[in-house]
Amino acid sequence: MYQVNKRIRLVSCVMIILGVFSLLSAFLNDSHSAWTSILFNNYFFLGISLFAVFFVALQYVAEAGWATVIKRVPEAIMTFLPITGVVMLFIVIAAVLHWNHIYHWLAEGVMDPNDPHYDKIIAGKEPYLNATFFLIRSFIYVIIWVYCSRRLRQISLASDAEGEIGEKAYWKGLRVSGWFIVFFAISSSTAAWDWIMSIDTHWYSTLFGWYIFSEWATIGFASILLLTLVLNKQGYLEDLNDSHIHDLGKFIFAFSIVWTYMWFSQFMLIWYANIPEEVIYHMERIELPNYRFLFWFSLAINFIVPTLLLMSRDAKRNRNRLIFVCITILIGHWLNSYLLFAPGTLHDHGHLSLTDVGIGIGFLGLFMLVTFYNLSTRPINIKHHPFLDESKHLDT
Repeated sequence: MYQVNKRIRLVSCVMIILGVFSLLSAFLNDSHSAWTSILFNNYFFLGISLFAVFFVALQYVAEAGWATVIKRVPEAIMTFLPITGVVMLFIVIAAVLHWNHIYHWLAEGVMDPNDPHYDKIIAGKEPYLNATFFLIRSFIYVIIWVYCSRRLRQISLASDAEGEIGEKAYWKGLRVSGWFIVFFAISSSTAAWDWIMSIDTHWYSTLFGWYIFSEWATIGFASILLLTLVLNKQGYLEDLNDSHIHDLGKFIFAFSIVWTYMWFSQFMLIWYANIPEEVIYHMERIELPNYRFLFWFSLAINFIVPTLLLMSRDAKRNRNRLIFVCITILIGHWLNSYLLFAPGTLHDHGHLSLTDVGIGIGFLGLFMLVTFYNLSTRPINIKHHPFLDESKHLDT
């Protein structure tokens, strides 16, 4: 059984307090910037926790055994999903009630031909982009995601009590995972359209859903590997070996390249076509001095660092190097998350502030507290699983 270190608990609480003070400060100074900060920080941790659910479900559907010994790690990470889901729903409800002005298409009059604020392009998207349908979709995403995450964790914990190899619980998990994978394949893209792409309402990209998924996969794998290595350094996950670490390192290396490919494909096609409605998205991020440095810096560290440092086989087994790469990737994609939201909501008035960092630290503290608490409530090692023996003797 994992015992939460008192220092970790104290640091997490201090980080949460710092986040609360940063949030209050942000609302007192500029409520519009505060809403944007909550949204992009919540999106970042929602992506991590949601991908953890996907990772667990994928192991069932693929009947993969290699990650069985670390299964409790993504299961603990995905317990943070209900919190990020509730925060996301609160932001959406606040937007519909006009408590914030993140989504321009929700403004009054933009879809009314008789109103001076009428926007023909936005009005053409009204069948999909309307307040009622927006709310319904958001609630469906969060409810089904959270239900599946809780159900998969319950089934996994039940397998320990089942005895023998836990085959009955495994097949239950397989059925839930199959339905979740199908729903996730659709909802991950539509949620990205709804919550992120619709901020820049005139702009669209057919690659955007894949782009967001590749980012979730990168930060999800980085979080799983980082937490796994931290726990192993503390003396837990005794069956973890270099092959498990190597496989996770390969996924981080691969999805860093996939993310860069999606980024470049989206950028290159828009640049080549040079259509005003499309280029405005990148022009805001490249030409405005508020975002220019972050735009190129996040691209550099999210691609160059994992590519150069994880190129060789031995590098993917070097634990200290992997910890450095994981932390770097998480910071890089946190900056990229800011760029997904801020230019479309704050335009030329936005800048990455200390309150944004403070709110991010608060989210991280809460994430650590919830994750480590859930690790401590159940045995950290799997007891009964059809592929447990295969995972213990993994050799790649």
